[in-house]
Amino acid sequence: MKKVGIVSLGCHKNLVDSENILGLFDRNGYEITNDPSEADVIVVNTCGFIEDSKKESIENILEMLNYNKKVVVTGCLAERYLEDLKKEIPEVDAYIPIREYSQFNKHLSKIDNSIDSSLGIDDDYRIVSTGPFSAYLKIGEGCDNRCSYCAIPLIRGHFVSRDFDAIIKEAKDLASNGIKEIVVLEQDTTKYGIDLKDERANIVSLLKELLKIEELEYIRLLYLYPDEISDELIDLIGNEPRLTPYFDIPIQHSESHILKDMYRRGDKDFLRNLFKKIRTKVPNAVIRTTVMVGFPGETSEDVDNLISFMNEVEFDHLGTFTYSPEDGTPSINFPNQVEECEKKNRKDKVMKAQQKISYKLNKKHVGEVMEGLVIGKENENYLLRSYWNAPDDVDGKIYFSSDKNLNLGDKVKVKINNAFVYDLMGEYVD
Repeated sequence: MKKVGIVSLGCHKNLVDSENILGLFDRNGYEITNDPSEADVIVVNTCGFIEDSKKESIENILEMLNYNKKVVVTGCLAERYLEDLKKEIPEVDAYIPIREYSQFNKHLSKIDNSIDSSLGIDDDYRIVSTGPFSAYLKIGEGCDNRCSYCAIPLIRGHFVSRDFDAIIKEAKDLASNGIKEIVVLEQDTTKYGIDLKDERANIVSLLKELLKIEELEYIRLLYLYPDEISDELIDLIGNEPRLTPYFDIPIQHSESHILKDMYRRGDKDFLRNLFKKIRTKVPNAVIRTTVMVGFPGETSEDVDNLISFMNEVEFDHLGTFTYSPEDGTPSINFPNQVEECEKKNRKDKVMKAQQKISYKLNKKHVGEVMEGLVIGKENENYLLRSYWNAPDDVDGKIYFSSDKNLNLGDKVKVKINNAFVYDLMGEYVD
């Protein structure tokens, strides 16, 4: 039997694409392998979001070519720099940009004539790679926000919502196959349905329909745009125990003039009021965000003000990345670009400030009993996923001890008895 291996880079939206690609190979009789030396075909699903991710993608392509297998390159980098890649790395057997995913099978048939060219990528034949109990559920594609620094609309195109019934069908299929937790994602999940004529197609209605699937223990949302978070959505999350009270809201910055230059909607006061509202309506809310430092025109004072805002809001989880000038984005031509070394210094400063906040907030969880799923084991300790941590390895880990043997996906309760800067420690409670 022929074997396929895949290297999936970048975000978890890209991972869902990789799972759909694996489904196509599976339907054509391929076995999936994690060992590239065993593979007949290696797929590199690339990321092209920022400069570092581009470099990582190129490095992985070159590494996979060393195995002397048939190599297929797809994903965001192939979408954006297709002709450059063909010229610079002609050894690749097939380049398949995102815009040609509907023709994926036909491209493959050119390098393997046993591929059935009539079979395409199909959500119904997805190979879930995130374990037997947890899966991502992508509800759309692309983005219309057009932030001045972001290349995603140039890569993924306009925002396009998936059909309401198709999403529900996929969720039911996942649940019937043992999935207990789904993570709803898109570049902007709060915008779901805005382009559809279906009156049911909005994020609140979608969540209510998903909640009717009783096998799903937990439903989590990622990527919420601040000014699209309605009171109805906040109330629904606060009132439904199976909707994790987890608000992933990338703000990028706190300072109004920088947000304006980023082409972001809302200002500092808006963000302050939004987080206050969430904390009031959902007292146990976990709030995660992402901020960018080194954007053109940012000053040291702006960074200090950002840190003051962080201390005011107290984000449970916060990630920081430095501004990367991307081809085709407006901000690449903005004046007052910040030196790379200064960007790094600002990032370090922000993360040191967040470490203090995280430790302070984590200590408040000591004594709390958290419910969640067993997601693994490290040395002698099990790992828990609760409402507190998303499954994308961005947040900290919850370790816990147990005298009872537990299985992956078991729903358990854990009493937290120790806290660290990023992680929590606890013990199994019957």
